[in-house]
Amino acid sequence: MKQRKIPLRMCVVTKERFEKKDLIRIVRTPEKEIIIDLTGKANGKGAYVKKDIDVIKKAQKNKIIDRALEQDVPTSIYEEIINRIKKDGEAK
Repeated sequence: MKQRKIPLRMCVVTKERFEKKDLIRIVRTPEKEIIIDLTGKANGKGAYVKKDIDVIKKAQKNKIIDRALEQDVPTSIYEEIINRIKKDGEAK
């Protein structure tokens, strides 16, 4: 039986390649709204970020996600990502 190819995506901060499940996707929708895409299928321009609090803080400090999405990302989005990472860490 043929083995399925695992999709790899690049973190916009670290430039490392990871499986999609190891990344968080942030999307700028066609309505210019910034959302966290949990399904990985939301319509719009997306940027992948490693599930690591230090990486998220670096992205916020250097405005890396802002540049990737060509729009300012609200602080609430960064806080929501950090809270989600903390929650996932406790679940494991």
